[in-house]
Amino acid sequence: MITWSMRPARAEDVEAVADLRAVVMRDDLVRLGFYDEHQVRQRLRNRFRAEHTWIVEVDGAFAGCAALVPNAEVGDQGHGPDHRDTEGFWLEHFYLAPETQGRGFGTAVLRELLDRADAAGLPVRLQSLRGSAAVRLYEREGFSVETETQHDLWMIRPPRATADAGLRSPR
Repeated sequence: MITWSMRPARAEDVEAVADLRAVVMRDDLVRLGFYDEHQVRQRLRNRFRAEHTWIVEVDGAFAGCAALVPNAEVGDQGHGPDHRDTEGFWLEHFYLAPETQGRGFGTAVLRELLDRADAAGLPVRLQSLRGSAAVRLYEREGFSVETETQHDLWMIRPPRATADAGLRSPR
């Protein structure tokens, strides 16, 4: 039986995460004409915050990551809407190794993070590349498009009611 878990990220995880980002995003970035071997990693390094990031392990080995950042700490998201003055979370750096994709791990990890936001009674926002396969996962889990550009989608998921809302920390 395959097991998965999430552990808090550490600063030294940044290079493994940057390398994974380059692999996972390559096809979409090439399709859009934006792939740059150095920049794809550097953008992650510039925005990596271990204190809000979880490392996904499958059978004890590094298999991905995801970050759930309070909106107030997000910073500039490029060309999209600025939500730093609103309550909620920003889902970013959600990457799973290709060999784990399509096996339910993405759904399980996303639901774990959304449960944390739901317990706090707060919405979750994210940015995804238009045409990314991940958009289907996000839509299945209740996200809808809030704003879009030629290449990007900004999505939001309102909180769902939970029996213990407000009792758990998002970290």
